[in-house]
Amino acid sequence: MKNLVLIITVICFTQFSFAQDILDGAYKKDIRDGDNERLIQSYQHVREADVMWSTKIERVIDLREKMNQVFYYPLRPINDRQNLIDVLVQAIKEGTITAYGNASNDDEFQSPMSPSEVENIGLNQLGLQPVFVEEIEDPETGDAILDTTYNDFSDYSHDVKKYRVKEEWFFDKQRSVMEVRIIGICPVIDRRDEDGIYTGETSLFWVYFPEARKILSKSEVFNHRRNDAARLTYDDIFHKRFFSSRIVKESNKYDRKISEYKEGIDALLESEKIKEEIFNLEHDLWEY
Repeated sequence: MKNLVLIITVICFTQFSFAQDILDGAYKKDIRDGDNERLIQSYQHVREADVMWSTKIERVIDLREKMNQVFYYPLRPINDRQNLIDVLVQAIKEGTITAYGNASNDDEFQSPMSPSEVENIGLNQLGLQPVFVEEIEDPETGDAILDTTYNDFSDYSHDVKKYRVKEEWFFDKQRSVMEVRIIGICPVIDRRDEDGIYTGETSLFWVYFPEARKILSKSEVFNHRRNDAARLTYDDIFHKRFFSSRIVKESNKYDRKISEYKEGIDALLESEKIKEEIFNLEHDLWEY
């Protein structure tokens, strides 16, 4: 009788052990309904009458800089993290957010991408066909057969090395604060020829940032302080300005970029000059 009870106990314990969820860690994260319960920090309402000064800025985030590598890695999705381009492309294909095409010439969100453009997102801009057909030899019969390869943007997403960010800086006299609101982000991919040689850059699409914040707030990034218990999200990174960038355009009567009238070190100095002018403006407003 004792042996029978022991056998039943062992069987029940074994079944319970196999029924347990496999945790990739020491504890289970608090996730409800498949979504991380992260609150989006809402913006303060701003009236047009309270804005006494504003300017639109376009800046570039270079993912090759160490501070910006959280946007680039991991190159392939892992259990709890994706790089920024994978998050955006997945959300666009699911219809959660809208992508706007003609990104090189239109930064005002006037050209929503068609379903076919979304399906082949990134491939059209790179001049790549979504399907490749190649004639190969059948290893068993020796006959010529057609081998069809379906291309996917994920094969090229690691070439996204920069992001264009459009934002507006303004001074709210009601609250006496200088604030910035990101309007849109645009991934920029390196173009390469058949030999893999770099031939230039292509802007893929624009995403309206306020629409994308809900998705970005659910996507965690690696904490550069090596603390996995205090992960940030992409929305946190943008909102707290935890990235390095350089200004490439400010609102002007010619609607031109810095690169159109400055080059080399002069362009970098012009970028820093605009940054310093915005910084000084806020302080000058408090002088009597």
